[in-house]
Amino acid sequence: MKKFILAVGLLSLAGTAFAEGKSCEELKAEIAAKLDAKGVSGYSLEIVDKGAAAGGKIVGKCEKGTKAIVYKK
Repeated sequence: MKKFILAVGLLSLAGTAFAEGKSCEELKAEIAAKLDAKGVSGYSLEIVDKGAAAGGKIVGKCEKGTKAIVYKK
Protein backbone atom coordinates (compact mmCIF):
# COMPACT_ATOMS: atom_id res chain seq x y z
CA MET A 1 0.00 0.00 0.00
CA LYS A 2 2.87 2.37 0.78
CA LYS A 3 4.35 1.77 -2.68
CA PHE A 4 1.02 2.59 -4.30
CA ILE A 5 0.69 5.87 -2.39
CA LEU A 6 4.28 6.78 -3.24
CA ALA A 7 3.68 6.04 -6.93
CA VAL A 8 0.51 8.17 -7.00
CA GLY A 9 2.35 11.01 -5.27
CA LEU A 10 5.24 10.92 -7.71
CA LEU A 11 2.92 10.81 -10.72
CA SER A 12 0.96 13.79 -9.46
CA LEU A 13 4.16 15.78 -8.98
CA ALA A 14 5.34 14.84 -12.45
CA GLY A 15 2.01 15.91 -13.93
CA THR A 16 2.14 19.35 -12.36
CA ALA A 17 5.76 19.79 -13.42
CA PHE A 18 4.81 19.10 -17.05
CA ALA A 19 1.81 21.43 -16.86
CA GLU A 20 3.79 24.29 -15.36
CA GLY A 21 6.63 23.95 -17.83
CA LYS A 22 4.43 24.18 -20.93
CA SER A 23 5.28 27.02 -23.26
CA CYS A 24 2.63 29.64 -23.89
CA GLU A 25 2.69 29.12 -27.64
CA GLU A 26 2.09 25.39 -27.20
CA LEU A 27 -0.81 25.93 -24.81
CA LYS A 28 -2.28 28.64 -27.03
CA ALA A 29 -2.21 26.24 -30.01
CA GLU A 30 -3.95 23.52 -27.96
CA ILE A 31 -6.69 25.93 -26.84
CA ALA A 32 -7.17 27.20 -30.41
CA ALA A 33 -7.48 23.63 -31.68
CA LYS A 34 -10.19 22.87 -29.09
CA LEU A 35 -12.11 26.03 -29.98
CA ASP A 36 -11.85 25.32 -33.70
CA ALA A 37 -13.05 21.74 -33.14
CA LYS A 38 -16.15 23.11 -31.41
CA GLY A 39 -16.85 25.43 -34.35
CA VAL A 40 -16.02 28.68 -32.56
CA SER A 41 -15.01 31.51 -34.89
CA GLY A 42 -14.23 35.20 -34.62
CA TYR A 43 -12.09 34.94 -31.49
CA SER A 44 -8.57 35.87 -30.55
CA LEU A 45 -6.16 34.42 -28.02
CA GLU A 46 -3.55 36.72 -26.52
CA ILE A 47 -0.61 35.95 -24.25
CA VAL A 48 -0.25 38.55 -21.48
CA ASP A 49 1.75 38.93 -18.29
CA LYS A 50 0.08 37.73 -15.12
CA GLY A 51 -2.04 40.49 -13.61
CA ALA A 52 -2.07 42.65 -16.75
CA ALA A 53 -5.38 44.20 -17.72
CA ALA A 54 -6.40 42.05 -20.65
CA GLY A 55 -10.05 42.87 -21.28
CA GLY A 56 -11.08 39.27 -21.83
CA LYS A 57 -11.48 35.91 -20.12
CA ILE A 58 -8.38 34.07 -18.89
CA VAL A 59 -8.52 30.56 -20.38
CA GLY A 60 -5.05 29.29 -19.46
CA LYS A 61 -1.88 29.96 -17.52
CA CYS A 62 1.61 29.08 -18.70
CA GLU A 63 5.31 29.48 -18.04
CA LYS A 64 4.93 28.54 -14.38
CA GLY A 65 2.04 30.94 -13.87
CA THR A 66 3.88 34.07 -14.97
CA LYS A 67 1.76 34.54 -18.10
CA ALA A 68 -1.89 34.02 -19.00
CA ILE A 69 -3.79 33.31 -22.19
CA VAL A 70 -6.78 35.58 -22.70
CA TYR A 71 -9.80 34.78 -24.89
CA LYS A 72 -11.56 37.66 -26.64
CA LYS A 73 -14.62 37.40 -28.88
